[in-house]
Amino acid sequence: SAVVFPKKIATEQQSLMLVKRLLAVAVSCITYLRGIFPESAYGTRYMDDVCVKILREDKNCPGSTQLVKWMLGCYDALQKKYLRQIVLAVYTQPEDPQTVTECYHFKFKYTHNGPLLDFGSKDKKSDSTISCADTKKASILLIRKIYILMQNLSPLPNDVCLTMKLLYYDEVTPPDYQPPGFKEAKDGGLLFNEEPMYLNVGEVPTPFHVLKLKVTTEKQRMESVDKNILKQGESAELLQVCGVSRDDPEEESQDMDEDPVLDNEVEEENHVNTSEAQ
Repeated sequence: SAVVFPKKIATEQQSLMLVKRLLAVAVSCITYLRGIFPESAYGTRYMDDVCVKILREDKNCPGSTQLVKWMLGCYDALQKKYLRQIVLAVYTQPEDPQTVTECYHFKFKYTHNGPLLDFGSKDKKSDSTISCADTKKASILLIRKIYILMQNLSPLPNDVCLTMKLLYYDEVTPPDYQPPGFKEAKDGGLLFNEEPMYLNVGEVPTPFHVLKLKVTTEKQRMESVDKNILKQGESAELLQVCGVSRDDPEEESQDMDEDPVLDNEVEEENHVNTSEAQ
């Protein structure tokens, strides 16, 4: 009934478990609040005093069952230390999964201590300064920020599809490796029809990793965010919204240390081993 925080994160296994839980909570909250699956596809859990919806396999909703299977495939690649990036993307034309309307970036790095879930954070905190209390507080804050952002984005179209891309560290990943539920990606990167905007939602540090969530969505869907968020006083600080188009690389470099996957024609040249599922 509850997402329990460990009392300490002293081993690689404990770190992995926390990374998996936070990833599951984040993906579940995003799909729930964006209205992608029906209520029956979720169970209710509590993270401290915050109520969260957790995706589950629902026989009446094949899509939710499929996404749960993709998540298990992500866990497989994560445990093997192959996984470099997860991109969960929303598209509207079933025949054209490369043209997306919204996507969510989860990026991983690994240390000798354990997995890093990271998006190019410049602020590397030393291990000794991070307590479990810090991790717990940051985790809850991240989920609250997801709630605020998702509720202020204008709605997605009624009929949407999901695709998930996995990118790997080629130097350690066997060329023929595919996690359960995935196949080799044959095509290039993801594209937006409309001008995209990039958002930083927040990050969670532990002694073993940093989790940082970035969202890319069409600029028109963001028009209401600025006004609504800013009306909430203190909540205005919860979001850093940066409007960046792909033809403005100078501005982009200030906020995205590494290229977003939207422009990953270059990225995939160096990382030819990618998987996808849709």
